[in-house]
Amino acid sequence: MQPKDGVGHLNHMEYRPLEGFVLAVTPFNFTSIASNLCMTPVLMGNVALWKPSTTALLSNYYLMQLYKEAGLPDGVVNFLPGSGALIGEVATQSKHFAGIHFTGSTDTFNSLWRQAGQNLGKYISYPRLVGETGGKDFIFVHPSADPKAVATAAFCGAFEFQGQKCSAASRMYIPKSLWKEVLADIKKMAKEVKMGDVMDAKNFINAVIDKASFDKCKSYIDFAKAAKDAKVVLGGKCDKAKGWFVEPTVIETTNPRFKSMAEEIFGPILTVYPYDDDKVDETAKLCDETSPYGLTGAVFGRDRLAVEKLADKLSYAAGNFYINDKPTGAVVGLQPFGGARASGTNDKAGGEFNLIRWIIPRVIKETLVSPTDYRYTYLK
Repeated sequence: MQPKDGVGHLNHMEYRPLEGFVLAVTPFNFTSIASNLCMTPVLMGNVALWKPSTTALLSNYYLMQLYKEAGLPDGVVNFLPGSGALIGEVATQSKHFAGIHFTGSTDTFNSLWRQAGQNLGKYISYPRLVGETGGKDFIFVHPSADPKAVATAAFCGAFEFQGQKCSAASRMYIPKSLWKEVLADIKKMAKEVKMGDVMDAKNFINAVIDKASFDKCKSYIDFAKAAKDAKVVLGGKCDKAKGWFVEPTVIETTNPRFKSMAEEIFGPILTVYPYDDDKVDETAKLCDETSPYGLTGAVFGRDRLAVEKLADKLSYAAGNFYINDKPTGAVVGLQPFGGARASGTNDKAGGEFNLIRWIIPRVIKETLVSPTDYRYTYLK
C-alpha cells in the first residue's frame, strides 16, 4: 500500500523489519500455531526467539528441522526450549527486545506485559505486544433454533480435541423448551464415540495433555457434583490408570454465574444454563457480562431478525463470532482469529492485521522542485 503523490512531490512508503528480535511463545495444542507465531514475524524480515511449549517439544522440534531443510538460514528462528519464566525475564531485559508473539494463558501474557513495561527505558523502540490468551467460549441458543444443529455444535465444539482448543465451546445458554431434546441428542453422540489412544484414528476422544490438566478438569467436575445449584448430566468420570482421560462432561446449572460458567477450564467440560424462553434479552446480557474473556461465541436461531439482534448485543463478547455453527474451526485466510478483553490483543492471526504489526513503516517525500522563498502563498 502506497500513499498518494502531491503536486510537485512524490511519496512512497517503506516497510522495514523491527529493530530487534521478536519473542515467540507457543502453546501445546496447535502445531500450526507454533509455526505461525515464529514465522509470521520472520516473513516480515525479523529474527525470532522461539520458546516452545514444554508439552509439545517433539512436534515443535520437527517443525524446526523442516524450516532448516527448507533453507531457513541459521539464526533467523532460534529454537529455545526451557523455562518460560526464565526465558521471558531474560528476553524482556534486552534492549533488542522488539516484540512478543504469544499464545497461552492470560496470566502468563500479563506477566510478560508487566516485565516489558518495567523495562521500557532499555528498549530501542516500544515493543509490539501481540497475544491470544484465554477464553470462555459460548453457544447462545434462541428459541427458534434447530435442536439437532445445536446438539451437534455443542458436542463437537466442546469435545473435539478434548476441549483443548482456544475456541472450544465451554458454556451454553439454551431455552428450557429445547434443552431436553438437545441433551438427549448429545447423550446419543456420546454413546457412539470412542475414547482412547490418539494413535487409533477411530478414537474421537483422547487424553488431555498432562496431569495438571487432568487434575484441573477433575476439580471442576467434583465441584459440580458437590454443588447444590448444579449437576453432572453426562460423563463426569476421570481415569488416570493409563493416560489422562476425562469423559466428555456436561454440567447443568441453575446459576448463570456458576464457577464453570465463568472460569476457563480447557478440557472436555461443557456447562449449560437453561433459561426461561421469554428471557432472551436478559440472558444475552448475562452471557456478555459473566466471563472476562472475549474470544469466540456462537448464536443459533432460525429467526433471522432475532439472530441479528443477539449478534449486536454480543458484539464485544467474541472476536470470532459464528451464526448457526460451532464456535471453533477458524480457517487461515478466511476467518482471521483472535479476541479482545481478557482473551488478548485481537490482532487476528492468519490475516493482514497481524502481519503489519511486525514492520516499522517509513514515509519518504521527494520534492521535485525545492522551494527557494521562505514565504507561504498567503504572505505574498
